[in-house]
Amino acid sequence: MKQFENTLERLIFGSRWLLAPFYLGLVLALALLLVQFVKEFIHFVPLVFNAEGSDVIIGLLSLIDVVMVANLLIIIVFAGYENFVSQIDTGDHEDRPSWMGHVGFAELKMKLIGSIVAISGIELLKAFMHVESMTNEQLGWKVGIHMTFVVSGVLFAVMDRIAAGKKPAHADVDH
Repeated sequence: MKQFENTLERLIFGSRWLLAPFYLGLVLALALLLVQFVKEFIHFVPLVFNAEGSDVIIGLLSLIDVVMVANLLIIIVFAGYENFVSQIDTGDHEDRPSWMGHVGFAELKMKLIGSIVAISGIELLKAFMHVESMTNEQLGWKVGIHMTFVVSGVLFAVMDRIAAGKKPAHADVDH
């Protein structure tokens, strides 16, 4: 029976490698996002010379938006892979990000929600740059969605703080 248990546990432990194709897919999505960034940049270049200031700002915000999503993908790929699959062996590579290997699930969740709030804020700012072309209902929805992300982020942070402050149940038991 112990051999069956050991085999089952090795199988379950090895199943983490089923996540690797998901992370590889996100790396490929990052390459597709690079294509989107290049398209946005090519569209942006003529704006700098021919458009009004608000259009230039919206073009810049669009580029920033794509970069924020790319950063988010990198954080998810690195932290997710290291937390759930295997450590990434970069040796002593000088370009290894300082946060790599130190982002746990709680930090990953906070970075994720923080990035979503930032991306949502950029989208809201872009909407406000063309407020005259939007209805009050559309603006209300955009603000409401953004505020939902903000409140969710705050609640996640509060829950993490509460969870970090709790002692394990066995800590209060005298032995």
